[in-house]
Amino acid sequence: MTSESIGTLRAVALDAADHERLAVFYQEFAGWQRVPDDDDDWITLDTTDGWRLGVQRAADHVPPEWPGQERPQQAHLDFRVSSIDAAADRAVALGATVLRRNERWHTLADPAGHPFDVCLGADGPRTLLAGVMLDCPDAKTLSHFYAELLGKPVTYEADGIAMIGEDGAQPVMFQQVTGYTAPRWPDPAYPQQLHLDVTVADVSVAERAVLALGATRLDGAGPNWRVYADPAGKPFCLIWED
Repeated sequence: MTSESIGTLRAVALDAADHERLAVFYQEFAGWQRVPDDDDDWITLDTTDGWRLGVQRAADHVPPEWPGQERPQQAHLDFRVSSIDAAADRAVALGATVLRRNERWHTLADPAGHPFDVCLGADGPRTLLAGVMLDCPDAKTLSHFYAELLGKPVTYEADGIAMIGEDGAQPVMFQQVTGYTAPRWPDPAYPQQLHLDVTVADVSVAERAVLALGATRLDGAGPNWRVYADPAGKPFCLIWED
């Protein structure tokens, strides 16, 4: 896989009807810092270790119903912690809900209903974002699409699962889901739940490249962003300096 990229991962963005509440949850749960911004509908959080989380106000947001596909999660965040029980208890105190407990990880829903996992693996008290996992109908196909888009190598591939990028360097993971239901952005009945923002130098060049890889142009744009759907139907944005 080529190391050249069409763009670079700028942010992982979550939708929420109350984006302020969701931003405060992740600030307090993970210790992230808010980035000053003058956009009333968008809050950016800096993880201090390379990730950025965007929290986007979506007044008509419909939470997922995990684990089914009638209103699927579409994606989830994986956190590494030193104690999954302590992390889950802290998250619940901040407004999360426990969905399932396992020996090595617990699955919870944040205050907007987005599932996330707390997994064993962190040294010390820090809560680390290990990666973002995208649901899809074909993990191999989608991983190769994002490998080309983001210039990250495919570092793991097995039956129904794949990863691009190195551990500790903002990897993106992919899990194959039986009966996968794609978003139909901007239809709130089939919400995107989460999307990736990708920074590009020249949007015209980048658009031609992502369309050649199997993306679809969607009817959404702003002064410095355009919306596309990846081969699994998940929206993502190309962003450039205005």
